[in-house]
Amino acid sequence: MQNESIPAIENIISSLNEGNVIAYPTEAVFGLGCDPDNEQAVNKLLELKQRSWEKGLILIADNYEQLKNYVDDSQLTDEQKQVMFSSWPGPVTWVIPAKKSTGKWLTGQFDTLAVRVTNHELVKLLCRKYGKPLVSTSANLSGLDPCRTTNEVIEQFKGSIPVLDGLVGGRQNPSEIRNAKTGQLYRKG
Repeated sequence: MQNESIPAIENIISSLNEGNVIAYPTEAVFGLGCDPDNEQAVNKLLELKQRSWEKGLILIADNYEQLKNYVDDSQLTDEQKQVMFSSWPGPVTWVIPAKKSTGKWLTGQFDTLAVRVTNHELVKLLCRKYGKPLVSTSANLSGLDPCRTTNEVIEQFKGSIPVLDGLVGGRQNPSEIRNAKTGQLYRKG
């Protein structure tokens, strides 16, 4: 399947480079994503999602190296890092202090950023080929259920965004979200 996805991934990367919002499968649901460094693209995503910028967003990556430009893990103890790294790659999102240079369009009203190293092979491949993480928020319009198939994304968004065709992972619930410093559970996975 991966080989069939390569041309599709190249088209999705072109869309990302053009500042577009895309949809792609994740561990449980389809995600909406864009270039995290493109404030205009993030604003398009927030508008499409009907989501307030103040809530902040999640970045999803192939590996931790891709997230280092956005987070300040020097504020974490070795033990806190070990707990975080032991859950990756996988469906656990960690809230980590953000670097001061990280855009407010990503952190929202917070001085932290939610990040995840995924174990979804198609997303890993996309992030690896794109060379950086993607914004990741569930693909659904406000008040509607998150999309779990390519067809649901096309239907809900009226074909207005490019979709990386693929299957979501077997999870029923979205990723767990925890605070890396305190261990506080924000969302059960």
